[in-house]
Amino acid sequence: MSFDPIAPWYRTLERIAFGQDLQRCRVACLSEIAAPRRALIVGEGDGRFLVELLRLHPEVEVDCIDASARMLHLARKRVKEQFGDGGGRVRFQHQDINSWNHTDCEYDLIVTHFVLDCFPASALGGIIKKLARAATDNATWLLADFSVPRESVPRLRARAWLAAMYLFFRITARIQARELIDTTPFMQSQGFALARQFLFRAGMLKSEIWRRTS
Repeated sequence: MSFDPIAPWYRTLERIAFGQDLQRCRVACLSEIAAPRRALIVGEGDGRFLVELLRLHPEVEVDCIDASARMLHLARKRVKEQFGDGGGRVRFQHQDINSWNHTDCEYDLIVTHFVLDCFPASALGGIIKKLARAATDNATWLLADFSVPRESVPRLRARAWLAAMYLFFRITARIQARELIDTTPFMQSQGFALARQFLFRAGMLKSEIWRRTS
């Protein structure tokens, strides 16, 4: 999986399809969390969330991993434009989450925005378990993603959008998933509980805060 082929046009495509709603979804929970010490961001994309995190929490150190070299280039460029040498707080890693391995429990903030939906259920559980192993006992997890509303009309609309998007991204980015998988049971199995949720686009987009429970 790689978003390299569409990286230069991703933001434009996002605006055409969803306006500013995806970015609103990414940052909706930022003001709701305590200042993190060390953060792990998976699949950051072009760096728009990362810039807001650094602006709001200037002391945080960040490991940012992405399977797309072009997306990492855009994120690095954006951080440098905003913070100059202050961007040294971020370590960019060009790596697929499937091959990434980290066993130290050192991140008190995990961020997965619009990335877990790229994986089928057969891979999702292992990925969430791997990330949870890297989280501290009191870690916060920010998750923004698509969702299927309960109401009939928004539900039908969301399913149509999701079917089109999965087809598009399977062709252009070679994602593995064919349908949206609910991450809730996987998160709960790793000791995380949902603390806050914001919904956008009649429930098609969600922004969530998960906190590790004792």
